[in-house]
Amino acid sequence: MTTYHLDDTSVLLGRSLRHITRSMDTIITTTIMPIAFMLLFVYVFGGAIDTGTESYVDYLLPGILIITIASGISYTAFRLFLDMQSGIFERFQSMPIARSSVLWAHVLTSLVANLISVVVVFLVAVAMGFRTGANIGAWLAVAGILVLFTLALTWIAVIPGLTAKSADGASAFSYPLIFLPFVSSAFVPTDSMPAPVRAFAENQPVTSIVNSIRALFAEQPVGTDIWIALGWCVAILVVAYAVAMAIYRRKIS
Repeated sequence: MTTYHLDDTSVLLGRSLRHITRSMDTIITTTIMPIAFMLLFVYVFGGAIDTGTESYVDYLLPGILIITIASGISYTAFRLFLDMQSGIFERFQSMPIARSSVLWAHVLTSLVANLISVVVVFLVAVAMGFRTGANIGAWLAVAGILVLFTLALTWIAVIPGLTAKSADGASAFSYPLIFLPFVSSAFVPTDSMPAPVRAFAENQPVTSIVNSIRALFAEQPVGTDIWIALGWCVAILVVAYAVAMAIYRRKIS
């Protein structure tokens, strides 16, 4: 981005963040479901799930963080849809601002809101017994993966936000994304799955992301998982950004 784009984006980001601070219930709502899943799986199902010597909350947390992000981005699509319907995009077109700054403001707002939700969920996990001896480098790697994953999913969210016919349709797209961690290594080892399900689970992006974060928290070698995870995140981000910008240009032309 040029300085011109950055200035416009920062102004619009401030607008979006003010909307978030006035409706903190959106962040609360985003955290309730992941926390409920964590409580359910740790205290109800956890005793029946064999993950080796690892504490189940330690095993589970990376997948719960992914679900937190997947549920949070639905609000991005919802807020973007409302802006489209209110006609504010047309008003912005008559002003001397960078066109892409409107979308970037929504994307960065999503990043801030989701990171707050992730921190809240993480603190609940600590209260439930999650422990890690990860060093600063591992923490930075985990943060980088989560930020990149959030940006990738948020740009996917921009697409229904621009194209949906209703507010419910704009936010409902996130349901399949929330479901993906359930068919991955997030809750149980993939070895326990039937062959066709296992093949899908081991070759979808959530598994490599979860495995990477889990290994970093456990101070274990990440192997090739981290490169596969980064590859998935970058590929999704690039494709989603290109599609979203193409749709946006067509909408405002």
